[in-house]
Amino acid sequence: MELPKFKYSPNAYDLDIFKEVDGVCSICNEHRNLKYVSSFYSIDKPDYICPWCIANGQTAEKYKGEFNDYCGIEGVSPDPNDPEPTIPKELLLEITNKTPSYSSWQQEVWLTHCNEPCAFIGYTDSKSIEPFLDELKDDIENSGIPTEYITNGITKDSDLGAYLFQCLKCGQHRLHVDFT
Repeated sequence: MELPKFKYSPNAYDLDIFKEVDGVCSICNEHRNLKYVSSFYSIDKPDYICPWCIANGQTAEKYKGEFNDYCGIEGVSPDPNDPEPTIPKELLLEITNKTPSYSSWQQEVWLTHCNEPCAFIGYTDSKSIEPFLDELKDDIENSGIPTEYITNGITKDSDLGAYLFQCLKCGQHRLHVDFT
């Protein structure tokens, strides 16, 4: 059976958020061999989540939960006095309810561009972002972290985490950085 694809996380199966574990999915009750092991925010915690139940939204619906925090999406505010997001709500809900999360040092942040959520490409380091430095300039300067730490100091062993995103409309790369 072909694995489901995630529009906003095209490399989900390469991110260590799914593990090969035999079991029965808590949502669809099917025998599966790929278990989701990253963030899912709900009161009740399912024992086993398969990728199909993430992709079709059944996990979020059954457990009234989210894979990604709604207010963690760029442009969404928890303050009711702030303006409504300009991104269509159905796209925001696809991030929260049908897109697997990624592991981060702090709370996950989902970046946006061209009035749409970006695709999470993956974890990155200083060397890997070199080809995109012009595109990432604003994100780096606005990160609150000294530029040289980002451009020279991010490795797999550093206390900085770097998360690369890409706009699905125009191809612009975006970068979120956090630290322990």
